[in-house]
Amino acid sequence: MKSFKTHVEETSESPDLSEAMTMAQRMKMKQAFKRNRAKIMLGRKKAAKKLASPEKLKIRANKQAREILIKKILKDKSKADLSFSGRQALEKKIDKKKAAIAKIAKKLLPGIKMKDREKLKNKNAPKGQG
Repeated sequence: MKSFKTHVEETSESPDLSEAMTMAQRMKMKQAFKRNRAKIMLGRKKAAKKLASPEKLKIRANKQAREILIKKILKDKSKADLSFSGRQALEKKIDKKKAAIAKIAKKLLPGIKMKDREKLKNKNAPKGQG
């Protein structure tokens, strides 16, 4: 049996996540998530008990850097308040700022590594001492 990750990688119809998704692609992803919700949740639970890999940490840093730039562009507005076309335009704007995202992500990486280690320490700490 294929894992969800390999299934997504093999399907040619799955969108490249660096590009903005169309409404049909969003609906398809939603259905796939609903079908595989239990497997995904179990995987998340297992991953929470482990130290994240360097690739995973870089992905987190990139996501946080993107969020920082989005906040800077939107100022006091929320991304959720934007229309579908507005979000697509925002994504295109953000895609043009890859160098800035990389620079910010590099600065954020040490803090993210520390948070990951702290998370593991707190999970492994004995509960109810005292």
